[in-house]
Amino acid sequence: MNGLIIAVFVAVYLGMALGRWPGFAINRTGVAMIGAVVLMVTQALSGSQAIQSIDFSTLAVLLTLMVLSGQYAASGFFDWVADRITHMPLSSRSLLGVVIGIAGVLSALMTNDVVVWATTPVLIRGLLERGLDPKPYLIALACAANAGSVATMIGNPQNLLIAHVGDLHFLTFVGRCIVPAVLAMGVVYLVIGRSKFMDANHAIAPRGSKSSQPCQLKPRLLLKAVLATIALIAIFIFVEDRGSWSLLIVALLLLNRKLGTERLLQQVDWQLLALFTCLFIVTGALANAPALAGDFQHLLRVMNIDHTAVLAGLSLLGSNTIGNVPWVMLLLPMGHWPDHLLYSLAIFSTLAGNLLIVGSVANIIVIEQAKAHDIHIGFGEFARIGVPVTLISFVLAGIWVMLSM
Repeated sequence: MNGLIIAVFVAVYLGMALGRWPGFAINRTGVAMIGAVVLMVTQALSGSQAIQSIDFSTLAVLLTLMVLSGQYAASGFFDWVADRITHMPLSSRSLLGVVIGIAGVLSALMTNDVVVWATTPVLIRGLLERGLDPKPYLIALACAANAGSVATMIGNPQNLLIAHVGDLHFLTFVGRCIVPAVLAMGVVYLVIGRSKFMDANHAIAPRGSKSSQPCQLKPRLLLKAVLATIALIAIFIFVEDRGSWSLLIVALLLLNRKLGTERLLQQVDWQLLALFTCLFIVTGALANAPALAGDFQHLLRVMNIDHTAVLAGLSLLGSNTIGNVPWVMLLLPMGHWPDHLLYSLAIFSTLAGNLLIVGSVANIIVIEQAKAHDIHIGFGEFARIGVPVTLISFVLAGIWVMLSM
């Protein structure tokens, strides 16, 4: 049975690295689902073990954040922010700084994937109206969203997983992780601001388009979203059962006279939730096989995973091959993790997402939405920014980790 578990595990994580199985029209979610089904059908993992492997609290919080983002989207908040940014009378480099700052802050509060998905189209439109090349700003948006999301446990899915496994406190998490987040955002600005991308961007006055309508805020819907965000943060600070209480926020948001359920649930990425559920089962099978789990834990000890440089290097490799969330899900069930290692894992696994386009879902979202607007950001173009941003951020984060943890 151990041989079957290993075979399924390797096949699934190969699919995570490639994004598919060669020869099949199947994505990462489908790969993980097939792996989970095979493990359960063959009784490599019983039904009760499979259920115990699933982190329902993390899934509940993710669902809450997605529904909350639907409330913000319905209020016109994301469109309004992106529209205001691009119509400010700023120089190109000042505009770059504003994009980075706002993307980072918003990502820390409502997950990076949601922020880039909602703001990219309006940002592109505004930049084109100003006569500016959108490429440096879009790369900045992706990198800043990744960097800013480091700061809180609700900034991205892997932080949620890490915080839940370690039972970490919200404010302590912020205290340990906000400095690397801010430093990384500064690095994004410096690298892109000094790149050849910005040489072609000149300061010009905002130029409106007759075809574009000004973005309108809906104050009541926005107020409800802001209150829900405050309530969610309060839950993370004061309540132990974060999953159940966060679902109460979903229920209250759905209880609406004007905003339909369909509109709120448009932001829910059901495929992502299914992917996480199935990966929980696949990694759970490995963790529930004592011999395999023991061998893996021994390998981690031999590699000195508790050394900052080793953890950083492995996170850089894992996040840019199988993805940062699958990488974190692979590590967490394999033994007891001290708090300082969990914070380090959160920092490095997230910052690693800036290296290449495939390093994070946020990057892919920005690139695909840009392509839909006939703006093509190539692998090499992104890497010329992403590689120095990531390496410098890693050095600064490593210094912070060694000094503070």
